[in-house]
Amino acid sequence: MHNHGTTADTRVIAIANQKGGVGKTTTAINLATALSELGKRVLLIDLDPQGNASTGLGRELRDRTYSSYDFIFNRTKLAETISETKYENLDIVASTTDLSSADIELYDRERKLYQLKDSISALRRAELHYDFVFIDCPPSLNLLTLNALVASNSIVVPLQSEFFALEGLSQLMQTITMIRKSSNKSLRIEGILVTMFDARNRISRQVEDDARSHLGSLVFETRIPRSVRLSEAPSFSQSIHDYDRYSKGGQAYRKLAWEILRRYETSQETAHVQ
Repeated sequence: MHNHGTTADTRVIAIANQKGGVGKTTTAINLATALSELGKRVLLIDLDPQGNASTGLGRELRDRTYSSYDFIFNRTKLAETISETKYENLDIVASTTDLSSADIELYDRERKLYQLKDSISALRRAELHYDFVFIDCPPSLNLLTLNALVASNSIVVPLQSEFFALEGLSQLMQTITMIRKSSNKSLRIEGILVTMFDARNRISRQVEDDARSHLGSLVFETRIPRSVRLSEAPSFSQSIHDYDRYSKGGQAYRKLAWEILRRYETSQETAHVQ
């Protein structure tokens, strides 16, 4: 494990959408690696039982002695659940299929929505530091995803450029409103990220136009193109920055990293002024 953890300045960001196949894990891997390249210290928590982010960052299943399941339920020392990746500045809490039963186990717990928050807070108390913690959520609004929303400062929502995309978004927005009222009043939307965008496709353009007209500046300027290279990279356990750095997908995720840094720095400046 690299020698850093979390402090009060750590930005905890959930990457969530209850729809599968929208580019959640692709975003988690490539945004985390882009920010680590910029010298930011990053932890990626893989909260999806499928474990695609873990595999995509080269964590073989046989090497995952401890997992995000152990991280959430405090089954071992938190530091033991964190592994280095081949990327300097980027660590991971890998996922295993143990997570599949987490929803059932969480259900009977008194602080069932706060388990992940408590674990991240325990990391904060360690004399270590991460600039960003990203949580790759499962493709459903289950207790794991709700734990991620309660634990996070903000949420990135990948929005696939397809016909019913905005309908699913309204359900997620209602959930965010509910979490704000009940469990995490400071949760905000970091940004809506248009993914799998194809400028030649009328539906793609229409989804982006609708999102921008309804949600304005909540939609990131950056949009992620539909790209074979982006979908190929994880099968080689590589980020797009390794696999095809100058592809449109690689350029888009580095642009997104800069956009998030700008938003983060602006919010810090605002906080200091207040």
